[in-house]
Amino acid sequence: MADDDLSQQSMTGIVGAAEPKSEVKKVKKKKVLLMGKSGSGKSSMRSIIFSNYLARDTRRLDEDGEGDMALRAAGSSLTEVAHDSGATIDIDLSHVKFLGNLTLNLWDCGGQEAFMENYLSQQRMHVFSNVGVLIYVFDVESRDVDRDMATYISVISALIQYSPTAKVFVLVHKMDLILSAQRESIFEDRVKLVRQKTAECVASAGVGLPTLPSGEVDITAFATSIWDQSLYKAWASIIHDLVPNLALIETNIGHLGRLIEAEEIQLFERTSFLVVSNWCSPVGALNPFEDRYERMSNILKSFKSSLAKYSGTPRNAEQFRDFEYKSGTRFSLFITKFTTNTYILVALPPGEARYNAARLNVKIAAKQFEYLDSPAGTKDGAAAKDAGAKDIALGEPVAISASGNSS
Repeated sequence: MADDDLSQQSMTGIVGAAEPKSEVKKVKKKKVLLMGKSGSGKSSMRSIIFSNYLARDTRRLDEDGEGDMALRAAGSSLTEVAHDSGATIDIDLSHVKFLGNLTLNLWDCGGQEAFMENYLSQQRMHVFSNVGVLIYVFDVESRDVDRDMATYISVISALIQYSPTAKVFVLVHKMDLILSAQRESIFEDRVKLVRQKTAECVASAGVGLPTLPSGEVDITAFATSIWDQSLYKAWASIIHDLVPNLALIETNIGHLGRLIEAEEIQLFERTSFLVVSNWCSPVGALNPFEDRYERMSNILKSFKSSLAKYSGTPRNAEQFRDFEYKSGTRFSLFITKFTTNTYILVALPPGEARYNAARLNVKIAAKQFEYLDSPAGTKDGAAAKDAGAKDIALGEPVAISASGNSS
């Protein structure tokens, strides 16, 4: 059979007759509040995740005003918001496109006391209405925990009033400043206090935030630092539940992984390199490094930054399309540009034939994934769908095998 015929048949096992129209969700805008006291590190983490800054670069953001410039370079729209009262509520509003189907309305709220009072009084309804996610950042080294907690509870009270279905994430930040032997206990104590105060607030309000099956308020907490991969773990979790078509993406990734006999697949968003989805075979699941996803995000961001530095290209330019690593008889790995807004990492058992077949199949598969990161109803989305984007169907996969024959 000719190579062209093989290419056309390679993905027929994961492409079915069902049109994706009923499955693919339209463009969504999620209001994400990023709050915490002044100096807690909110803007630094935002610049690292969405503007490709390294941790050492964030030291000067507040000193020379580059915070806004960083996000403008990332294609974000920033606005300093003023309202009827004449007071300026120091909010950086950035519209961050994440994949094609999700726009994050990221509200980075200034943490000075005067601003917080304004958010909680005059601008209460404006700030806290229609919130999808609240990310509250605590400075672990703060000397006034009681005041920090009181401010947090005031924020939770406003959230319950105007957005009772919002998901709450708590980041206990700057953990690198705590002795390693004390980090776990300090983090657990702080989170325990946050959960206790939140539960009391919900109980007094009579209505509440989403709860777990156990009845506890659903709060997800992370210990974070800009100096390690913990920041990527936290933000990947935050973004994960917001991504439209997530179930469909994960199903597709699983079918692709089995089709090409991979041990593991990781799908990254192009700009932030946050992990959108991952899949492991039974062998890949034995990998003892549970933090490998956020480690890879951190490594790839640093790699991208180094390429930008030595090539003289902008931070947010596409510094590379392909990367491969072959470790003799242990494994093979490649990272490649997958769709418009994603990169894909594929780890495989050793073997040149299997590796080459997987590279070709991933290239073919990209056409079937393109519509997942194209806004529904747009020209690009329609073109991607017409190019062959369909829902996954049951059936035996037909692919280019390692031997070069269709199977």
